[in-house]
Amino acid sequence: MRRVVVGATGTPGSLAALHRAAAEARLREAELWVVLAWQPPGGGLGSRGGSVSQALAECRAAAVERLREVLDTAFGAVRPGVTLGGLAVRGTPGAALVDAARDQADLLVVGTGSRAPLRRLVRPSVARYCVTHATCPVLAVPPSPLQADLASVRRRNAWRLPLDPRELTS
Repeated sequence: MRRVVVGATGTPGSLAALHRAAAEARLREAELWVVLAWQPPGGGLGSRGGSVSQALAECRAAAVERLREVLDTAFGAVRPGVTLGGLAVRGTPGAALVDAARDQADLLVVGTGSRAPLRRLVRPSVARYCVTHATCPVLAVPPSPLQADLASVRRRNAWRLPLDPRELTS
């Protein structure tokens, strides 16, 4: 069965990628696999004691719950109209997505997200990793123009700048 694999975090960019992936899955008559990558706080935990395995189980349970929340936010009671599968995978987002979309017939859908200069220094691009390492086609979904407008409004509010109502009509 053909698959469309998409990463999900709940950000506006990942929700846009998720909706695009659902549309692609309908067009291709494919399954939609939604992947949420997670890592324990601090990266890895040192020993394999009982409290460590309990902490990992709690982290995984939180990731599964977050995935449910993301799917509810994206689709609500109306499912996407294709077979839907969710995976909470321990690992970095890029590696988890590339591993999930390992078949050449798969399609990997990723959001490109905001690539502000400071963010590029702090966090590597998942989309770039996927394009570089995937063995299947990758569809990169740019952020919505509304997302840029929202970021602009947030900056205005942070700096307490007045908003000109005429800018809202353009």
